[in-house]
Amino acid sequence: MVRITKVYTKTGDKGMTTLAGGQQVSKTSRRIESYGEIDELNAALGLVAEAVREKQELSEMRKQVIRIQNELFDLGAQLAVLKENRRTDTPVISQSDIKRLENEIDVLNEELPILNSFILPGGGEISARMHMARTICRRAERNTIRLSEEESLDGTEIPYLNRLSDWLFVAGRYMSKKNGVEDTEWRPGYR
Repeated sequence: MVRITKVYTKTGDKGMTTLAGGQQVSKTSRRIESYGEIDELNAALGLVAEAVREKQELSEMRKQVIRIQNELFDLGAQLAVLKENRRTDTPVISQSDIKRLENEIDVLNEELPILNSFILPGGGEISARMHMARTICRRAERNTIRLSEEESLDGTEIPYLNRLSDWLFVAGRYMSKKNGVEDTEWRPGYR
């Protein structure tokens, strides 16, 4: 378990930070941007978890969101440590994490009507929060792809983020349905 005794270190005052393996890097490095965007995604999911906290009928969804938040911390740890500096107990995303997202997507999707059009983000506040998280996830995915073009990664990071964005889309639609709000279909050229 991580123990934090001091929040400020002043080491970042000149635009540098330290990876978990001890390397000094710019706060604008692709790696820092990548796990920073994952942290932003985690915060967005925190808003979802809080929005459903008191909704008993969505307690299972809240558990899944909190599990995903923990997985995002694992992914952040995976990116914060270069492979050669990683300890055996460093959490990493596995293929089973990706497969679990796929299974959950399939279960959620069984309850939803077939899409005949793209939909607009919305569908109630909770659904809109899911869609916002999805767009942050896509940005984190794009940046992690750029990181993978510069540095060697494990190979689970991009598929996980890709599958998670799909999960967030379907979960957003599921939240709309549970709240009795219909999807708003995109109408090209709408006036």
